[in-house]
Formats: sequence, C-alpha cells, structure tokens
Amino acid sequence: MTFATVMVSLALNQPNETRLEVAGQLAEQFGATMIGIAAAQFAPPVYFTTGEQAQLLIDEETSALAERLDELETQFREACKHRSKSLEWRSAVDFPTRFVLQAARAADIIVDGGRSPAFSDAFALASPKDLVMQTGRPLLVVPDRVDWLDLRSVLVAWKDTPEARRAVADALPLLRKARQVTVAEIAEAGKLGAAATSSVQDVVAWLSRHGISAHERVSAGDSGDVAARLDDIAGEAGASLIVAGAYGHSRFRELILGGVTQHLINQSARCVLLSH
Repeated sequence: MTFATVMVSLALNQPNETRLEVAGQLAEQFGATMIGIAAAQFAPPVYFTTGEQAQLLIDEETSALAERLDELETQFREACKHRSKSLEWRSAVDFPTRFVLQAARAADIIVDGGRSPAFSDAFALASPKDLVMQTGRPLLVVPDRVDWLDLRSVLVAWKDTPEARRAVADALPLLRKARQVTVAEIAEAGKLGAAATSSVQDVVAWLSRHGISAHERVSAGDSGDVAARLDDIAGEAGASLIVAGAYGHSRFRELILGGVTQHLINQSARCVLLSH
C-alpha cells in the first residue's frame, strides 16, 4: 500500500501554507500526484434585498469568490511545482465540504488544516469533522503551527474499535517510514491488565508482520482526561504524528461534549491522521 494521490484542501479564510508544505512533503516521499481543491459558496447577507439589486450583489460576490479561488490555485501550483510531477487543480463555487466529498474518490489521503473553534464558516472551508466522517479516506490534519511531517516518532492511539483498526491500516505507508512507533492504549480505570495488554500486543505483532517495529504502552485513565493523557504520552514519546480512529462514540455525543476527536482536530502541536 502506498499513497499514489495526495489531495490538499485549501480554505479561503485560513492560512494554507503549512498544509501545502506537508502535502508537498507527502507527495515527494511517495512520488504521488497532487490534487489541490477548494470551493466557496456565496453567503446571503443578513439584510433583505430583492430584484435587480439582489442579483447585482450575487453577481459581484460570485465574481469575487471566483477570483479568490484563482488565487488559491496560483498559491497551490507555486507551492507544489517542485514537489510532484503531476499537479491537478479542482475548484467550484459550491459548499466546500460537499465539493471535497465528491472529489475524495480521486485521492488516497486528504490533507486539511486544523480548525480552531473560532472558524466555523461552512460557506468558506471544508470542516475536518465532516471530511473524516464522510470521505472514506484517511484525513491528515495539519495545524497552522506545524510545517514539517516529522516521522521520527509516531504514536498510534489505540482503542479496540473499527475506527482505530481502520486508522492503523490507513497509516501503514507512514508507519513504514517512521523510526519509532508507539502503540498506546489509555485503559479505563479498573480495566488495566491482561485484556488491555493483549489488545495492544496484537497490534504490535500485526505491525511487525508488515515490517514495522513498534512497542506497546498501556496507561490508566478515565473518561474525563483521555485527551490530556494522550497529549502527555505523545510528548513523552516525542511523537510529532498521532494516528487515531475518529468518533468512537456517537457523532451527537462528540458534538455536544467535545471528545478526543474534537481535541485532536483543534490542537496545534502535531499532525494527526484520522480515519472513520
């Protein structure tokens, strides 16, 4: 398994430099085609207008969006021209998440930016939460502060769920390039012991059969501190990439209570590969 096509999703109202840099590094390492993609939709004004004035406003705003998308294409091609022998650009005046979801079939992995809670404009950016839930592709979330896909140490955040199993399988091309891989499970209080250890050992052995040397770690935690404990373990391991399954609980619970997936998308210290 390899990454033959890397898709990078750009946003109108967020910095794109770091995600372009990391996507370019991925393409270089795997000799992959790069697809840049962006979309934006006209956001109706809060005040009411009709007739000719309304149509003039729509035409002006749509033209401005098209110009901004052209600017993003120029940024993409300039940033990636030496990273891949094959560049492709896709854009549209459309809702960003919908447009990226339609195009995701063309990619092996999608690179997107981390999202601060302050940014929630569905008209101007594709939400990482929606992409990881619906694309059927692994999503690499790149915070604005990270401009290097550092694979010296990778942390696999393990929990015996279908999402985590899929994430580890999706991450195999990256794990093969890592110098150190840690498979860590944060077991709920009272559940430490043979069962948790056996689960992690199975993953380590499975990775070994794929030519990846990994070591295990089982740590105690509770439902209220899993995200913080995960950060601690990543720091102790020197990990610059976390591999995790997305939304082990229901999407409704994640939206209301936050959760580990939300934390991983919003944190700014390291890249995260998520699969659902």
